[in-house]
Amino acid sequence: MEDILYAPWRDEYIAGTKIEGCVFCHISANADKDTEFHILHRDEHCFVVMNKYPYTPGHFMIIPHLHTDKLEELQSETWLHMATLAQKGVRLLKEGFGAHGVNIGMNLGAAGGAGIAEHIHMHLVPRFNRDTNFITSIADTRIYSTDFEKIYKKIKSLIPKYF
Repeated sequence: MEDILYAPWRDEYIAGTKIEGCVFCHISANADKDTEFHILHRDEHCFVVMNKYPYTPGHFMIIPHLHTDKLEELQSETWLHMATLAQKGVRLLKEGFGAHGVNIGMNLGAAGGAGIAEHIHMHLVPRFNRDTNFITSIADTRIYSTDFEKIYKKIKSLIPKYF
């Protein structure tokens, strides 16, 4: 007998409207859709957005407005700003969201594991004691145990305090 794991939230990814070009540039250029795109913060250098397909509840990304796949060519001012936002994001996730730890990472290029390789982005993944279980280890599957919209609203409400 075959086991089936239902993931209805991925229906939009499979059947939804495809964005032409770079999805991050599309988000960057459409500030009027910040709620729809789950933007947490936006400023002159970067935007902070919930990851639509998170590893854990509260996973978000820091993304420069500049379209580039080369971290080594990013202006130092923008890179340092991303680092400052990462510090604020870690504080928010630990103090405001209750994370026990945080993974920060960037996958540069398709060979480096980037799902959207054409536009660099930094992941902040909140971690919780015992947030990995047997299904992650043996079935390469993650369980997202809470409602995405609820998490977005919770983190968005913390932005004024931490950003």
